[in-house]
Amino acid sequence: MDGFQQGFKHFATEAIHVGQEPEQWKSMAVVPPISLSTTFKQFGPGEHAGYDYSRSGNPTRNSMEKAVAALDGAKYCLSYASGLAATLNITHLLKCGDQIICTKDVYGGTNRYFRRVASEMGFKVAFVDCSDLKSLEAAITTDTKLVWIETPTNPTLTVIDIKGCADIVHKHKDIILAVDNTFLSAYFQRPLALGADICMYSATKYMNGHSDVVMGLVSVNCDKLYEKLKFLQNSLGAIPSPFDCYLCNRGLKTLHLRMQQHFQNALTVAKFLEADPRVDKVLYPGLPSHPQYELTKRQCTGVSGMITFYIKGTLEHAKTFLKSIKVFALAESLGGYESLAEHPAIMTHASVPEEERAALNISDTLIRLSVGLEDVEDLIEDLDQALGSAHPDIKNHN
Repeated sequence: MDGFQQGFKHFATEAIHVGQEPEQWKSMAVVPPISLSTTFKQFGPGEHAGYDYSRSGNPTRNSMEKAVAALDGAKYCLSYASGLAATLNITHLLKCGDQIICTKDVYGGTNRYFRRVASEMGFKVAFVDCSDLKSLEAAITTDTKLVWIETPTNPTLTVIDIKGCADIVHKHKDIILAVDNTFLSAYFQRPLALGADICMYSATKYMNGHSDVVMGLVSVNCDKLYEKLKFLQNSLGAIPSPFDCYLCNRGLKTLHLRMQQHFQNALTVAKFLEADPRVDKVLYPGLPSHPQYELTKRQCTGVSGMITFYIKGTLEHAKTFLKSIKVFALAESLGGYESLAEHPAIMTHASVPEEERAALNISDTLIRLSVGLEDVEDLIEDLDQALGSAHPDIKNHN
């Protein structure tokens, strides 16, 4: 799209071929087979062909992890049973008494885990506005061992300067910077190239892209960090199934095509909403009106299908809108080929304390869209009629 740099070189070729070499299978299968075996025969005690027990390593999982590592520009990738399982494994790199700094505006499940689980296990947790680099720097103490950012944030789509955060974090010894890259995917953003130590995903979303897998991914370049995470992956055991790995691996092959269309559809929808008198405000990093539009262009090669907007009126107007959509489905999650809409204050961020939601502007009129791959004219027609149901008294002049 206009103003954004070109995508990463050879992305599509790597997505289709890295880790997929037919020569690694006796059958010479072009599509990696699903290896369902939980255990593997050994030549002698402790002598095996690379696999001994499927929790420790699985051929199907390894193929997918190699592909993801290539797409992230990383040496290593590890996969987990969910995005939160990935968060759990990263947190286990720390010890009791260590401090975690988490950006304030973050996925509700991440907020809940840090606030209600990690903090009760003895970790010190501070929620900080990491879009303000001075606030991040002021929050770091001698106990800080992990800084967790999400960009764009969920659900207000604030864009955080990854390189700026990395420069601050790496002034200090032994602090890990982890970036949740779920909303943009490896196609539009590479946190490791910008100075992050860990790039993390809920692969349930764009990386898989078909709303049929729950999975987490972590990519790293540091050998020592990888060895620690590999030990934890095996020790904690929250691994994905071979079939889920097969599905996610398949989804990666069309990631570049899907993300291009998500961006094109979402930008068209965002422009429609921004001009609609029934809408108070639109937040979309691909619009020049977004507060971090210039940062987005520097940091990303494009923007995904995530749009947040405030409908005019009250909670009842938002509910009427969400009950009236037909092509969009009222559902949690995001990043699939189908379009979804949800109400963060009631759904994905209900676990965030009410006063904190208010401070983050997660209001009763906030609606989050995951714009899918349908014909964009049908999506706009659906939004138009749903807004009309919510506001029959306001005429749309789009």
